[in-house]
Amino acid sequence: MKQAACPNQARLTAIGWPLSLPEDWQALCAANPAARPARVIEQHRSGYVVAEHAADAQTVESLPEWARPRCDPASRAAVGDWVLIEDSAEKPRIVALLPRWSTIKRAAAGEHYKQQLIAANVDTAFVVTGLDADFNPRRIERYLLLLKGGGVEPVVVLTKQDIAADAPAAREALAALAAQDIAVCSVNACAAASVAVLAPWLSAGRTVVLVGSSGAGKSTLTNTLLGKQRMRTGAVRAHDARGRHTTTHRALLPLPGGACLIDTPGMRELKPTGEEQLDAAAFADIAELAEYCRFRDCRHDKEPGCALQAAVACGELEAARFANYLKLRDELAVAADTLAQRQAENAAGGRGRRRFRR
Repeated sequence: MKQAACPNQARLTAIGWPLSLPEDWQALCAANPAARPARVIEQHRSGYVVAEHAADAQTVESLPEWARPRCDPASRAAVGDWVLIEDSAEKPRIVALLPRWSTIKRAAAGEHYKQQLIAANVDTAFVVTGLDADFNPRRIERYLLLLKGGGVEPVVVLTKQDIAADAPAAREALAALAAQDIAVCSVNACAAASVAVLAPWLSAGRTVVLVGSSGAGKSTLTNTLLGKQRMRTGAVRAHDARGRHTTTHRALLPLPGGACLIDTPGMRELKPTGEEQLDAAAFADIAELAEYCRFRDCRHDKEPGCALQAAVACGELEAARFANYLKLRDELAVAADTLAQRQAENAAGGRGRRRFRR
């Protein structure tokens, strides 16, 4: 399909519009000739704020079906999504959601299975972790599971380098990640010269999201990258380095260099959705070791000839990392079973509704 020229191409590119449109995007644009593209930059309970260029922000009406209680949350627009909007009597309204090329999502807290979409159409995620009591390699591995499951490149950003007691030890604790080509950078989030190390992931047209705990330094890093005090920051508690939620909602911000940055509130629960691939996250080395287990269906518990147990015993594999691998494996299996059950129930319910309508 021939790609039509867009009169606002340059302005759209400044907020992440791709230079080469996927065919399904072209088809939706062609099917809605009166509509124009915009990007979701804020999501609130009352609706969405979208932008058609870097200096633009306007409230729009969402699609009616998104307000229905049974609407799958992941099918609604999120920050980073591209939508088509049309003018109406009161304010512009969304008429279509363009397909996503990547997502960041988690299973929402609570006993009922539900997915929560954090951000969409993201190239890279900075996993921001403070070099203080916030530092937790096991939580970082959990973030990597969610990010790689959604097709997002992770970069671990260690903040508070200026006050860290032993930054080299923290980097050494993440050596297994670096060996799998997962970038690990340490910065002073207050200093522009220090955060310049992140420039390779912030080229024009790219979208980066910040994820991490409250108090890790995400808002401070955002302000430094913006070159101005845009986001509110706060102190952390001395005894555990936890911070308050100074960021209260997700927001997409154009950076001076042409990239887009999405800041997010701190997340304390990082439950897998069941769609992730454990071995493709932060455990490729463990998956490779497991090939040497005596039994192909080894559970890596008490089976004879387990290569992973042997690697732990000789110090080749860190015991805490191995334990986290097993924990995430079991969580992911439960989540995958729950997801499959939910999909089967939805499919059966859909068939029942179609029969009833006849």
